[in-house]
Amino acid sequence: MTPAKKSKKSAAMLGVAFDNEDGHVRLTKGKNFVLYGGSEETHAVMQETAVKINEQLDQRGKRLEDVPIGELRDICRDVIESVRGK
Repeated sequence: MTPAKKSKKSAAMLGVAFDNEDGHVRLTKGKNFVLYGGSEETHAVMQETAVKINEQLDQRGKRLEDVPIGELRDICRDVIESVRGK
């Protein structure tokens, strides 16, 4: 019997918003994320949040697929607070 192949981990963040009333279809893909929908303002907030989460991961030398869930939760909370505080 051959040893089982080790599967490569992958992870991504998905953002979906439903407050669009102008008829535009907004879709943004980036490192570790896909964002769909929302008003111009909401979509911009999702973009900023995803980018800042990736920046925090890079500063810590971690990849999304490897960061422990508790640490990711802390990063997300800090980023969301900083985005809302603007």
